[in-house]
Amino acid sequence: MKKKEYDYTAAGVNRNLRKESKKSLRNLLEPTFKLSRYGKMVQLPFGKIFPTGRRTWMDLTIEGVGTKVLLPQLAEKYDTIGIDGVAMAVNDVIRSGARPLSVVDNIHAHESNPDLVKGWIKGIARGAIESGCPVPGGEIGDVAEIIKGLQESDAFDMVVASVGEIRGEKAIIRGNNLVPGDRIIGLRSSGLHSNGISLARKVLFKSWGGKFYPFDIPDGFDREIVFEALEPTKIYVKPVLAANKEHKIKAAVHITGDAYLKFGELMKFSKGIGFSFDNFRPQPIFSLIQKVAPEVKGTISDLEMFRTFNMGWGFALVVAAEDVSGILRRLKRNGAEAEIIGSVTGSGKIIVKHGGKMIVLK
Repeated sequence: MKKKEYDYTAAGVNRNLRKESKKSLRNLLEPTFKLSRYGKMVQLPFGKIFPTGRRTWMDLTIEGVGTKVLLPQLAEKYDTIGIDGVAMAVNDVIRSGARPLSVVDNIHAHESNPDLVKGWIKGIARGAIESGCPVPGGEIGDVAEIIKGLQESDAFDMVVASVGEIRGEKAIIRGNNLVPGDRIIGLRSSGLHSNGISLARKVLFKSWGGKFYPFDIPDGFDREIVFEALEPTKIYVKPVLAANKEHKIKAAVHITGDAYLKFGELMKFSKGIGFSFDNFRPQPIFSLIQKVAPEVKGTISDLEMFRTFNMGWGFALVVAAEDVSGILRRLKRNGAEAEIIGSVTGSGKIIVKHGGKMIVLK
């Protein structure tokens, strides 16, 4: 009997419903756009930036770490999840070319256990230092009636916001005017990051019907699976801003929710283009998820893997072919592991070539 297919929707995240819920947002928010004090906001593929003077713009983003907050409870380790929170916010801010100026946190907890609070803030401080920006404030609320978890006393949710500044029009990464032949540069991820965790949890951990106990070490791994999944999200602020200062970056994509489907947003700003990806070196945790899924839930298709997970690349830049070598040098000089992972095409499709297969995502 053929094993049923398992996907993100079955794991509790309905992509289609989420897409439908966003359709009316622009109409609801449009009356607020005219309140921009210094002129019209600039629409970019992943949001708007608003002017704060003649040649300065601000980018403001707010992000959470989703169900990854459940993993520290399994590991009884709370001092890295704050890095994920900061990373999710600042990595979004730099997509526009903005330099993060600050981050603030909002943590809702079952109770403010001093040891947990210390761990949460330790991670946030580490992420902020790596991003080069201060943490001027934050808030922790005790909401025991709302926040539940594996161990209620340790349950929490974490949201981080970041504001960034762009100085001069040349620094704006507009995400438009892409043409076939442009190259896509991928910046290496550290593993799962903070996306697809609902699917990963339910395949990997017995607490949610998966394969392993938290401190099991799967074949081929050198540490416990919970620590592999808990590995913090990489922060790309320094290499991306350094590259943008010296070279022209056409578009920037933080490869998070919906993974390589996110490149579809760029297709709205440069008509007739498509994307082809042909260089992937996923960390072992991705193949482990796909390998053990049929034992506990159902098969996970290659299509679903590339619609859900970063598959080894956490951030991407689209650049002109002639700028590739200079940008790669600048990225590597600033600590990023970066490679060409694909190209802009004229296909009107998003195509992944991996493992001898051609997978059409869109």
